[in-house]
Amino acid sequence: MPTSSVVIHVPHSSTEIPEHLRSQFLLSDEALDRERTAMTDHHTLDLFGREFRHCRVVPFPVSRLVVDPERFLDDEKESMARIGMGVVYTRTSDGRVLRHPPTAEQRHQLITDYYRRHHQRLTEAVDEALASNGRCLIIDGHSFPSRPLPYETDQDPGRPDICLGTDQFHTPDALRQLAEAIFQRDGFTVAIDRPFSGTMVPDKHFGKTASVCSLMIEINRGLYADEETGERSASYENFHQRFSSCLSLLIEAWEKNSQ
Repeated sequence: MPTSSVVIHVPHSSTEIPEHLRSQFLLSDEALDRERTAMTDHHTLDLFGREFRHCRVVPFPVSRLVVDPERFLDDEKESMARIGMGVVYTRTSDGRVLRHPPTAEQRHQLITDYYRRHHQRLTEAVDEALASNGRCLIIDGHSFPSRPLPYETDQDPGRPDICLGTDQFHTPDALRQLAEAIFQRDGFTVAIDRPFSGTMVPDKHFGKTASVCSLMIEINRGLYADEETGERSASYENFHQRFSSCLSLLIEAWEKNSQ
């Protein structure tokens, strides 16, 4: 059992669409593969998890096209629901029909099987870190395309290498500033809450538990992958070494201050 106070959450790395759910999607196999490639945070489980097995690593087991674990369940609270990309996507990244709106029964089953089970695992990991350390840092690990996809709110083509997503309650200024300084010292360009903002905190603790801190770290996918295929580029291992070194410094600083 990991003893670290750090929980690494990796929600969008999987490409898995269970066979029994394939019929819900209206795209051809080729079109579905293209959409999955565009929307997957490729290799983030390896980038965030390979060197940090002493931390609690919580990956989402299926593609976000099945269910997106980082969306609010209530479409009234979820801004992306208005374009068909709430917790259960019905539209693609370029606005095409992905699936018919699920029936109430289908939605309930998807939420039960994937969303709630995942959030239970994440909450348990955070609770274990709190019980053993008194506080917890969630690192919410993502990547983003080097060119904005049509659905994205931020269409500025000038994208940073690293985006740090924050929450007013759960991201202390000192944590954000430390992460920014570490990545910048290694030569990465860094933006705060751009092109994506926010960071994951389980509902049990969201806005309630100050000892649960969270920071989203988003990597520009063009730094390490062929974005047409999702495969690792020639620069992958070099980038992995640089990124892991930065993340190690951040985790070590957090854990030192937690003692």
